[in-house]
Amino acid sequence: MAEDIKSAIDEGVAQNKAATDRAARAAKDATDTMQAGAEQARSAFSEKVLDPAKRAGEAMKESGGKVAEGGATIGKTMIDQAEQNAREAFAAMREAASAKDLTQVMKIQGDYLREQSQRSMSQAREIGEMIMKFGKDAVAPLRGDGPK
Repeated sequence: MAEDIKSAIDEGVAQNKAATDRAARAAKDATDTMQAGAEQARSAFSEKVLDPAKRAGEAMKESGGKVAEGGATIGKTMIDQAEQNAREAFAAMREAASAKDLTQVMKIQGDYLREQSQRSMSQAREIGEMIMKFGKDAVAPLRGDGPK
């Protein structure tokens, strides 16, 4: 009888060990599956969200740099134009001051106004073209058209 009890206990232990081993394998398989799923989710998140966000941030940084560069160039050009206009105005005033009569003053003033009008149109066109070019250059990185 003691032998039967010992045999029953050994069989119970073996069954418990087998059940524990099956449960451990099932838990390991479930853990491995969850780990693979988490890795796949992390990879997909990185590919679908993080990488595009990083590229967008880099494009915005590049675009901002181009905007700043363009603004500085346009500002310098406008200062150069204002300086040229002031020189032309003073030259016309000097010429008018040395005029012999009112007719000569009127002619100098008319010539200055005509030249200044043409100069203003040319300067406005130059600034407009610069703004368009810098605008295109600034938007290019955001559209993905920038240099690779």
